[in-house]
Amino acid sequence: MAKITTPRPVRGTQDIFGDFERRFTHVAETFERVRRLYCFSRVEVPVFESTAVFARSLGETTDVVSKEMYSFEDRGGDSLTLRPEFTAGIARAYLTEGWQQYAPLKLATHGPVFRYERPQKGRYRQFHQIDAEVIGAAEPMADVELLAMADQLLKELGIADGVTLQLNTLGDAATRDAWRAALVEHFDSHRGELSEDSLKRLDKNPMRILDSKDPRDRPIADSAPGIDSFLTAEAADFFAAVTSGLDAAGVAWTRNDRLVRGLDYYRHTAFEFVTDRLGAQGTVLAGGRYDGLIESLGGPATPGVGWAAGIERLAMLLEEPEAPRAAVCVIPREGGADAAAMTLLQDLRAAGAVADMAYRGNLKRRMAKADAQGASMVALVGADGAVTAKLLASGKQVDLASEDRDAFLHAATLYSDGIADSDVEGDSVLEEMIGEWRQGLWQVSDDE
Repeated sequence: MAKITTPRPVRGTQDIFGDFERRFTHVAETFERVRRLYCFSRVEVPVFESTAVFARSLGETTDVVSKEMYSFEDRGGDSLTLRPEFTAGIARAYLTEGWQQYAPLKLATHGPVFRYERPQKGRYRQFHQIDAEVIGAAEPMADVELLAMADQLLKELGIADGVTLQLNTLGDAATRDAWRAALVEHFDSHRGELSEDSLKRLDKNPMRILDSKDPRDRPIADSAPGIDSFLTAEAADFFAAVTSGLDAAGVAWTRNDRLVRGLDYYRHTAFEFVTDRLGAQGTVLAGGRYDGLIESLGGPATPGVGWAAGIERLAMLLEEPEAPRAAVCVIPREGGADAAAMTLLQDLRAAGAVADMAYRGNLKRRMAKADAQGASMVALVGADGAVTAKLLASGKQVDLASEDRDAFLHAATLYSDGIADSDVEGDSVLEEMIGEWRQGLWQVSDDE
C-alpha cells in the first residue's frame, strides 16, 4: 500500500495556536471593546464580492488589482474576488442595502482578507484585519474621532510607545489637480533618472512616486513640490480643524508631507501609524478620507473616512499574554464519580466560573494537571456527590455540605474574576465565605 502524503499548508497561510493565538485574540477582543466605547456598530460583509467592486474602488492600475487579487470565475460565469480589504465591500453594502438612511454611519469589523503577495514577516496571503469606517460625515471631527479611536486602541494594547502617527493632507479636488500637475512637470523633467516603476507611475499615478523606496527616486521625490503651496483655503481650514482636534484629544502626531494616497477619490486626511520594530515595512495602521469612493461604485457623492490594521502585525508587537487558567479543576475522586463531577462542572460554568475537568489518569496525575493549569482550587467529587474543595496554594481544604453548594459556586466566580487570587491571603476567601454562609451572615441573591 502506497504511503499517504500529508498535504502541506498553502504558502502564505498560517495555523494560529498557542502563544500567538493568545496575542491574536487579545488584539481582536481589545478592538471590540474599544469600538464599543466609541459607539461603532459591528458589521459583517461577504468574504467574496463581484470583482468589479474591488476593481472600481481600488483602481485598475493598482498593484492590488493587477497583481494581488484572488479572482475566479464561478459556475455561473461571474467573476468573483476574495476580499483584499474591507472598505470596498462596506461601501457596496452601504449602497445596495439602503444604509444611506442611517448616515452618518460608524461601522467596524474584523476578519480574514486575501492578497497574493510575497510572504514576509507579518504579511501573509490570508491575513486578518480590523477595520473602522465613518460613512456620510464630511466634518473633520469624523477624522479626529477615528484617529483618537486608533490611538486609544494602540495604547490599550500596550504598543503605543515607539509607534508614531504620521499625518498629511491631500487637499480637496482643486488642490489635488493643481498639485498633480506640478508633480507631473517636476518628475517629467527627471524622466531619465527615474526607476522603471516610477516611469510607469508618472502617467497613471504620479503621487505614488513620492513614497518610492528605490534609491534612484529618492533625491527626485525629496525635491518635488509639496502640497502646502497648492492648498485651497477650504482645504487648509479642514486640515487645521483635524490637527487642532487631535491636539484637543491628546493624540500626538507628526507631519509627513510626502504621505500620499494615489487614487483620485482620496481627499484631505491621510495617515499612518508607523514603527521601526517590524523592519522596513513599519506601518501598523493606516487610513484616510475617501470622499469619492461611493461615487466610483455608482452611488451619490458621499463622504467617508476609515482605517485598517493587520491583526498579525499588531500581535507581533505585543508582550506575551498570560495563558488562560482554570479557577477550578473538577476531579472525580473515584470510579463512578464522573456523572456527579460533570454536574458540578456544568454548575460552575453556568455560574460564570472558569472550570475544567481532569478526567484522565490516577488522582496524583489529575492533581498535577490542575496545578499545571494554574487552577486556584480543585473540587474533588465522590460517587455520592460529596465535594471537597482544596486550595492549591496553601493545601487547605473544605468539605462541603450539600447546602454549601451555592456559596461554593459564588466563591468560584470570585477566583475566576481575579478578586480572590491563589495567594495565601486569597486562600482564606473560600473558608470565610463558607463559614459565613453556614452562620447565615449572607445569602446569594437572584441578581448576584
